Amino acid sequence: MNDKTATSLWLTAHIKINPVLEEAVVDFLVGVMAGAVEQTVDYEGSDIPLTVYFEEKDMDEKSRLKLQNKLEKQLSTLADIFQVNEPEISWIRIEDQDWSSNWKEHFKPFTITKGLTIVPTWEEYQPKDDEQVITMDPGMAFGTGHHATTSLSLDLLRQIIVNNDKKNLSVLDVGCGTGILGMGAALFGATKVLGIDNDPEAVRVATENVELNACDSVMEISLTPLTQLTQSFDCIVANIIHDVLISMISDFQRLVTLNGSLVLSGILHGKQEKNIIQRFEQYGFTLIKNKKKEEWVALYFSKNSK
Repeated sequence: MNDKTATSLWLTAHIKINPVLEEAVVDFLVGVMAGAVEQTVDYEGSDIPLTVYFEEKDMDEKSRLKLQNKLEKQLSTLADIFQVNEPEISWIRIEDQDWSSNWKEHFKPFTITKGLTIVPTWEEYQPKDDEQVITMDPGMAFGTGHHATTSLSLDLLRQIIVNNDKKNLSVLDVGCGTGILGMGAALFGATKVLGIDNDPEAVRVATENVELNACDSVMEISLTPLTQLTQSFDCIVANIIHDVLISMISDFQRLVTLNGSLVLSGILHGKQEKNIIQRFEQYGFTLIKNKKKEEWVALYFSKNSK
């Protein structure tokens, strides 16, 4: 059969989610499940519609059911964590000859924070003299990268690293996903970066991205649990969710150097934000700055006691 006329089979999920779940769901879909997501900008109603595509190449019925169960379980878990209604989800199978390449037309280079641009792998792009570039496949391995908490975290990281007088700055990216925060830290000037994640697929993707962007001389990716790390870091960044961040307080306090920095995001503005500040201040951290975008906030702390 001629490859140019071959038809691809796609397992497709149509999902309606509460807006507070958008980032967590999209990150899971593209970063962990390697799906490709279509997001509707102009939509009616209170819930956000998403469509995610999974190519059915080498996927039998058992594999399809396993994938569906994995996604449905994660959606239920996230809804419980954020205390919102469970997303609606429906599944169909489609044949589409051109979608696998046409979706790329929707993704163009964009500035995610000052001095840092995300460029899709298929686009030619000439950076400016003062501009750093991360090359990624934002449809299948990363998502659009426009999420508020990602840009908020990167903006605070950039300020910390650029304004730091220390020559050898070490950074830990906790729950690194596809590695964008750690790579950003490396490009901003950090000399040693470790990204950790408990998902083997995320570690695989992050490792590929680090190598693709020639950050592997500075950045390492690992499955090592946070609790097993022993070396200290000048800066730790964690873009996760409120409850998980709370559970990691003692490890953050143990691993951040005295007068070191801690950047936290994945936090909703309001009650979650106030609770994080209160709890971390009890562990010797001082809030230096907070940045808000949409309903999300990122917090920059300094560790001022052992």
